[in-house]
Amino acid sequence: MRWLVGWSSTAARALGAETAGATGYDGETLRPVGSHLLWGDPDPLWAVGDWRPDEVRVVHADAQNRIAVLGICGASDEELRRGLFTARGGALRHLTAWPGSYTAVVQAGRRITVCGDLAGARPVFHAPWEGGTAYATAALPLADLTEANLDFGHLAALLAAPEVPAALRDTTPYEGVRRVAPGHALVLRAGTREIAGYEPVASLAVAAPTADPDRAVDAVRDALVEAVRVRLAAPRHVPGLDPGPVPGMGPAERRAARGMPVPGIGADLSGGPASGTLALLAAGLPGRPGTLLGHGTGAGERLLAVTFNDLAVGGREAELERAGALAANPRLHHVVVTGAEDTLPYADLDGPLTDEPGPSLVTAARHRTRLAAGSADHFTGHGARQVLDAHPARLADLLLDRQRRHLVRPVAALTRADGSVLVPARVYGAARRLSRTPYRSGLEALAERLMRRRFDEPKGAVGASLAALTWARPGPAARWLTGEALAEVSVLLQTGADRAAGGPGQRPGEFRARTVLARHAADLRVLEQAAEVRSQRLHAPFLDNQVVRACRDLPEALRVKPGARAAVLRTVLEGAGVTDLPPGWGTPSHASSAAAARTGLRLAADSLVDLFDTPLLADAGLVEARVVRKALREAAAGEPLPLDGLADLVSLELWLRRLLARRGTCWTGTPARARAVPAGIAPQRGALRAGVRPS
Repeated sequence: MRWLVGWSSTAARALGAETAGATGYDGETLRPVGSHLLWGDPDPLWAVGDWRPDEVRVVHADAQNRIAVLGICGASDEELRRGLFTARGGALRHLTAWPGSYTAVVQAGRRITVCGDLAGARPVFHAPWEGGTAYATAALPLADLTEANLDFGHLAALLAAPEVPAALRDTTPYEGVRRVAPGHALVLRAGTREIAGYEPVASLAVAAPTADPDRAVDAVRDALVEAVRVRLAAPRHVPGLDPGPVPGMGPAERRAARGMPVPGIGADLSGGPASGTLALLAAGLPGRPGTLLGHGTGAGERLLAVTFNDLAVGGREAELERAGALAANPRLHHVVVTGAEDTLPYADLDGPLTDEPGPSLVTAARHRTRLAAGSADHFTGHGARQVLDAHPARLADLLLDRQRRHLVRPVAALTRADGSVLVPARVYGAARRLSRTPYRSGLEALAERLMRRRFDEPKGAVGASLAALTWARPGPAARWLTGEALAEVSVLLQTGADRAAGGPGQRPGEFRARTVLARHAADLRVLEQAAEVRSQRLHAPFLDNQVVRACRDLPEALRVKPGARAAVLRTVLEGAGVTDLPPGWGTPSHASSAAAARTGLRLAADSLVDLFDTPLLADAGLVEARVVRKALREAAAGEPLPLDGLADLVSLELWLRRLLARRGTCWTGTPARARAVPAGIAPQRGALRAGVRPS
């Protein structure tokens, strides 16, 4: 893990600029383990972890005014200096408008400003400490610092309503550690904190302004090309030295066995439009896109394109064929990584402790197999679906904007998929109801569903769309929670409804799309930590601020068309000079992922049942062990249960076990007991009530 951490105290301490940290136990200085000090007291800031030299930049205006940028940022030092001067006046949005993926921290006297991103992939956390406020880009260090216990209310909401901000609020799995919402910044003034939004809020009193589709797609192309270019312009890294040959192994096999990525830049090439777009853009832009001469594959400057071929589950033959056709590009060096039953979901549940839980923990080993054959800097297409596709609730936005005619194409596609002539009336009726339903009523309806345990939803593509046409819906794991846990989340939703008289300030479709994006970005962050390959950086340009902004400006009428994502990305590639795409490029495919999850669950059923023999989730009062064991056996036998809900349960149980099994702490100057959840989980009923409190 790589993170930054600092604090803002209520009073300045008389320490020199080269020192930082409070006095801990036995007079030892309290500071993060393995940290590099960026600036000192009275409001110190550290970078912790294996940051590359070019990923950490600090620009000073004077001793009391400076800016630190951590990550991939396309701004020059002069642009950072100008941004610092502008931020001193209170303007923040420009700090998030440079290409790349980064966290910016500005110190102007005793005022500290930490900017989060729009998607939520680079979050900011804060907690009260020593009369002031500590902040970090990871929650666990703050939980260690404050010896925080688990927030059972947050864990219950994470299972019952993971995409409902009113249930999750600004909480984290650790009691007292708070999260800054995407699109907001944390502002600290001598220890006091304030959360400030930096994105303009559109008015709901008038229809959204009509955007030119061609200009909007051009803006997406420019932002995406710039996001790829800024990463190509960064220095190349060679991840350590190869210790030497191994009998029977070639260089690539040796690197993969030792967990060493290939030097240079590479990309996923799954056959889908998102990864293919990034691979072709990175290979086609001027410069040196690929591996370094004299290192690794001997492929010169060709981009390393990695395709995962699952031999245990079929269904992806067409995608693999398209990936092979794309890899015929002379600037690509194609590597196919094969996986058997040992790479299925649930097959290997050993892994590191991540900052937070996430459903990707059950597939981390599967991804690690693919990434181990990748490059030191590796592009992934994560986030493209969430920023480009139309959430079904956007149909209600079209009705609010009086654009009914644009419902014809998506409704016709659903009608063809279902084959029923009643589909148009059902979909239009659901969209019309949502467009007339206040946000508060949506939260109250969800609270009622949880209290009465109503989780049955229509089946098929039409059923999924109808279920999504609402302000809020239960999570897939909610059906297995205890009545007490559901009641606690229902109370949270009722409280949120009482406070949400004015709504979220967004249309329902736009609101739901942002919550889905935040959920995906948070899980991608978990995946990066769980599947991490030493010396490797994963890049998800679709989650960069400027790309997210450009995608949000796409008109609804363009976005809701069937195949819109593939059409937009095809136009992006054409604008970059790539026109020769294989037949069927952009065809969606989800069946193989579901089949892999079901096959992996069936093969690992016995070990998963053993995992829930005496689960920590039951000790916390969230589930009953026998109920989960029964669900696992039924799903393994082929019953149509929501597999993503079971993944949520298994991953949260795994995360709790790893958290309680850890030793040590993120800080020096504290005894070994000074860490998060020092007392563990005490089996008791009513444990959730302590975690439910107004935010």
